[in-house]
Amino acid sequence: MRPHEKLDVWKKAVDLVVRIYKATENFPKEEKFGLTSQVRRAAVSVPANIAEGAGRRSEKEFAYFLSNAQGSASEVETELLIASRLGYLNPNVFSELQESLDHIGQMLHGLARHVREKIGNR
Repeated sequence: MRPHEKLDVWKKAVDLVVRIYKATENFPKEEKFGLTSQVRRAAVSVPANIAEGAGRRSEKEFAYFLSNAQGSASEVETELLIASRLGYLNPNVFSELQESLDHIGQMLHGLARHVREKIGNR
């Protein structure tokens, strides 16, 4: 098992990517290379950065990639809000995705704090 596969935040982020892909399937065709692509790429970036950081040799590098994952989560949140305001997302789906993002954000924050504390204790 790879290091990132043990992390609950990585598992939840992968699950969120799948849900976002499904939620964006019915976006307008003219958004295929716009908002659909953008929100999907940003969503994939969250677990990808967690995985890349966990696979690095130092805690400092891990903290850097966790910060990138947090930034990508914020990007996803913004893009989903825009999609919702444009009427592309069912309000219930938007709310569920928002709730998942909030939870993932809290988990990322806690993990990043833990990693930074480990760096500071060396």
